[in-house]
Amino acid sequence: MIRRASVPSRINVIGEHTDKFEGLCLAFAGHHRLTLTASSRDTGFTGDPTIIQLWKAAGGWPADLDVNSQIPIGAGLSSSAALCVAITLCVDGDADRLETSIKAQRIENEVLRSECGLMDQIIITHCSEGKAALVDFSNLSVRPHSIPDWWKFKLVDTGLRRSLSKTEYSKSKISLEDRITHASEETERVKQALNSESGRLGELLNESHDSLSRKIKITNPLIDDLVKQVQGEPGVLGARLMGGGFGGMIIALVQDDNALPGKTLEPSQSAIFEELG
Repeated sequence: MIRRASVPSRINVIGEHTDKFEGLCLAFAGHHRLTLTASSRDTGFTGDPTIIQLWKAAGGWPADLDVNSQIPIGAGLSSSAALCVAITLCVDGDADRLETSIKAQRIENEVLRSECGLMDQIIITHCSEGKAALVDFSNLSVRPHSIPDWWKFKLVDTGLRRSLSKTEYSKSKISLEDRITHASEETERVKQALNSESGRLGELLNESHDSLSRKIKITNPLIDDLVKQVQGEPGVLGARLMGGGFGGMIIALVQDDNALPGKTLEPSQSAIFEELG
């Protein structure tokens, strides 16, 4: 038996650190992808030791495990979640996507020691090509959301990388009250974003970063300076740090494709599962 899973990165437009507080997020599948090929064998396992450990935690059968990933590690693009989703799909097959998300979260928590929520797993298993997804974490519902033509996003790399298990903000000294306040206000920003023109959406991204920096403190002075620089670039309408925090990517809303270097982001396909033999 040979199984393959191709899983995308996650691009979060807005709704950061809301998943543990029954909030909302608006995100889509990115173009970077991770591919896992699992080939059954009579006994034992071959592959990276951490991947084998995750595979066993998911109940995996004896297999050769080969991973090829374009998703940079520690860049706020959900590389760990993508790996755990790929493993879960190859172990269990393409069953219920929400069950896949929940199991992938469990093995990431157990093996990688990150206290992640469910945003990354749900986005990379539920999005459709060309659309974002609005996730309501109060009931784990997912609704497709068409992205207006004038919403154009680019990524700017801070150049900083972090280990999620070592920088998880829930382990910090930030009070529960501040985290709840951030999640509540961030959820309101998501609601406003759904029908926003580009100018207002840019303001919401800036407000989101300010909350990430001031309320839940998942940035640092270097990152804040980089975000401020990006916000001030010609053609940039708004920008914020994306992901778990303390490094990774800045997401910027731009007026057109010529603003900032790099490729304009386009929503990709969600996870793909194949039975190859």
